[in-house]
Order: sequence, then C-alpha cells, then structure tokens
Amino acid sequence: MKIAFVGKGGSGKTTLSSLFIRHLAATGAPVVAIDADINQHLGAALGLDEAEAAGLPALGEHLSLIKNYLRGTNPRVLSAETMIKTTPPGAGSRLLRICEDNPVYDACARPVELDGATVRLMVTGPFTDADLGVACYHSKTGAVELCLNHLVDGRDEYVVVDMTAGSDSFASGMFTRFDITFLVAEPTRRGVSVYRQYKEYAGDYGVTLKVVGNKVHGQDDLDFLRAEVGDDLLVTVGHSDWVRAMEKGRPPRFDLLEDANRRALRTLHTTADATYELRDWERYTRQMVHFHLKNAQSWGNERTGTDLAAQVDPGFVLGEGVAAPA
Repeated sequence: MKIAFVGKGGSGKTTLSSLFIRHLAATGAPVVAIDADINQHLGAALGLDEAEAAGLPALGEHLSLIKNYLRGTNPRVLSAETMIKTTPPGAGSRLLRICEDNPVYDACARPVELDGATVRLMVTGPFTDADLGVACYHSKTGAVELCLNHLVDGRDEYVVVDMTAGSDSFASGMFTRFDITFLVAEPTRRGVSVYRQYKEYAGDYGVTLKVVGNKVHGQDDLDFLRAEVGDDLLVTVGHSDWVRAMEKGRPPRFDLLEDANRRALRTLHTTADATYELRDWERYTRQMVHFHLKNAQSWGNERTGTDLAAQVDPGFVLGEGVAAPA
C-alpha cells in the first residue's frame, strides 16, 4: 500500500505520519518510510538524533545509481541521462519491491528501530544554501517519484510518504501515486483551505482523500471540521502527552500512546487496507504516462535532446504480476 500524508505547514502531518509508521511497525508489517518534505523532520520524529538525521543519505545524491538500476534492459530508455522523474517502466525495467534487498535500498535507505521493529527510512535531503536561487525543491523529489513509478507493492506492506506542505504537492504527478492520501487539517480556516485546494485539484484523478483532524480540543473544533469537510473527515486527534514527550526527544514505549490516539491509528490502517480492493493498475499506469508526456513536452524533450514520448511502452501495465527481468 502506498500512503501519503499531506497538509499545510505546521498542521502536524510529520507527527501523524511518524505515529502511523510506528503503528504499522508494531503490527509487524514491512514499512518503507520516505521524507519528501522540504523540511526534513521525519527522521527526528522517528527517534533519530540530530547527527543521525543529518547523516541520512539523500536520494537526490544517488540519482544516477537509481536511474541506471531502474532502467535495466528497457530498450526504450537509451541511457540514464535521458531518464526524467516521470519516466515510466516498460519491458526490461527493473522494479522495486518492498520486501527485497537491492542497490537502491543499499545506497539510499537506512534501518530505523522502533520498539523492537525495524523500518526502512529514505529521505530526499534538505534544501541547502547551494540550491537557493538556482533549484526548485521539486527537483529533489524527482527521485521519489521515479521510485514510486517503478514500485510494485502488495497487500500488508506499506510505503508511507511525508509529502511537502500544502498545494506544492501538485508541482508533479506524484500526488496520483498513492492508494490513499491522508490530509492533516487543523480546525481553522487556513487548515481547511488546503483541504479544499487538494480536493479540487485531485478530483479529476480519482485520488482517495481522507481528512485527519489534528489539534482538536473540543466539540466546537469537531463541529467546525465536520461542517467544512463533511464525510471526508475520518478521525480526529487531540492533545497527546506521548507526542509532547516525543518532541522533547524522550518518547515512551509506543504501547503507552493514549487509547484514543491508538484507535485513531487503527482506523487509518483499516481505511488504507480497504483501498487495496479498489486498486486499478491500468489507471495507475495511464496516469503515469499522462504526466510523463506532459513533462516531456514542457521541458524534458528540450533538456535531454530526446523525444521522451518514445520511452512509453504501450503494452506495459505495472502490477503485482509483472515478472522481474532476467
């Protein structure tokens, strides 16, 4: 299952995504966690100290390795240099699976222990001084999009992505790469405005969107969210002493998280699992191709000096039954 957490800056999406990752790990499920936010805080939320979080390998620094591995023997992708973030897989491409070892995970993923369980953590890397004025942050998330385009995941295995804040998620087609998107919203006008934007932009692409109300402190907050987001409101989360301790760098055992918040996480889990039955790999592949052709025409063909439409394999559909190349 591919799951995104989105929301405005400061809404608590990193905190909620880290709690959900801990919850999944506690069930014994295999998890790949990805920090794709411009503010790289997921590692710290999962218990890493400053030095450990700063030492995580950035996906963007290994883009050449990622491209060379994923293109495999696909004859439509002539070189790693002609691959862009939206290049779709085809016959001969190497695909990523959650429960495997491969050169991409070896270079870019690090194990994080959570109360006896282990998850793989990958990060885009921070926006640095060298990037100021010369780079768009979404160039860093391109490695994430490329990996998601080549990922085959099944039931009861999870990729959880902490996305960049607000409507910036729509700067690429990555918002369509998920089985479900959890939008974290505070009970404020600004909090629900991001929801309205997301709902409008994602509506034409069949994105499954559910709202997680955060920092909800009473009936008035709950009534406000219900009035603003309607049936999309899935659960709410209030004050948590456990989270406050975590933010101070002293998280208790996860099984000491408040009962109400544990129930909320179980609801997220069962809701995400239910979307597995709705999977449509043909639509998923079609959307991948759609955004690739848009990017090719907009900037990719000129930048690579290649007609990137030729990278599309018209007979290929990504799915769990696709065999790995020899």
